[in-house]
Amino acid sequence: MAKDYLKQAPNKVKRSDRAMEDDNWIKDFLHRAPFGALATVHDGQPFINSNIFAFDEDNKCIYTHTARAGRTQANVDTHQKVSFSISEMGRFLPASEALEFSVEYAGVLVFGNAKLVYNDEATHGLKLIMAKYAPHLEYDKDYSGVSEADLKRTSVFKIDITAWSGKQKKVADDFVGAYLYEDILPLVKR
Repeated sequence: MAKDYLKQAPNKVKRSDRAMEDDNWIKDFLHRAPFGALATVHDGQPFINSNIFAFDEDNKCIYTHTARAGRTQANVDTHQKVSFSISEMGRFLPASEALEFSVEYAGVLVFGNAKLVYNDEATHGLKLIMAKYAPHLEYDKDYSGVSEADLKRTSVFKIDITAWSGKQKKVADDFVGAYLYEDILPLVKR
């Protein structure tokens, strides 16, 4: 009998052999990933936006920001449940049959509730984002800090994480014929 996937927890990984259940692995991935995709919904229509973000490990949340007004804010105002996905691709793994070709990958899927934050919390989120993407620069020294005027020009969202899952497929370094996509990019037809 087939599994009823709709009755499973959203963070249940189908392939248990690829599930990364170590919270430290997931936290590390959230700290180092360069960007993610925020999924929202309105009236049954899903939307997805790519965003830079910062993971606040102490508060188990993610901060991101968008334009002051837009689809993300409109969607979150009416439906706070969101998901946030980050991933990375490894090597392609060729096989003698097309159906058996595969790829190495790793990813984290976060489930939570998003809300627009203001004032000190918005400043905190933006500081975390700057610390992640410009760690070599000092806040209020190499660039101006977050001002009230800045907060009027952007929307800062906090995603309170309710669940997450990690997944990874990795094979031995000596896998015959494995290659990176960027290595064959010049051969890709345009």
